[in-house]
Amino acid sequence: MALFSLLVPDYDVALAFFTSLGFECREDTDLGHGKRWVRIAPPGAETEILLARAVGDRQVAAIGDQGGGRVWLFLETRDFDLDYDRMRALGIQFEAPPRDEPYGRVAVWSDPWGNRWDLIQFAQTSRSGTVG
Repeated sequence: MALFSLLVPDYDVALAFFTSLGFECREDTDLGHGKRWVRIAPPGAETEILLARAVGDRQVAAIGDQGGGRVWLFLETRDFDLDYDRMRALGIQFEAPPRDEPYGRVAVWSDPWGNRWDLIQFAQTSRSGTVG
């Protein structure tokens, strides 16, 4: 997968939020008529997020609900405690304290628009089923 779209109400606000978390802005191209091609990703990530400014009632209504209320975005970390503490210092509200699951250490948080994310450090360094 190359990238996926995340509906946001405003390009600049979303870009500022994600870059404050350490995401890279990989492209920000003006396409005219108020539309931009804004690609972001965590450093080193292959899959990118395309920030898509919602247009029209249907898209605006879907902001923050693209996952239907469930966690649908997974932000992987290699140092859970460091990133958890850093995100809390930035004002990110976690739904509950971190927990350990068979697949890794995880805590659920929401972005400013209501999308639910997991901050996750996988138990295995490779998700192919073998410990690396």
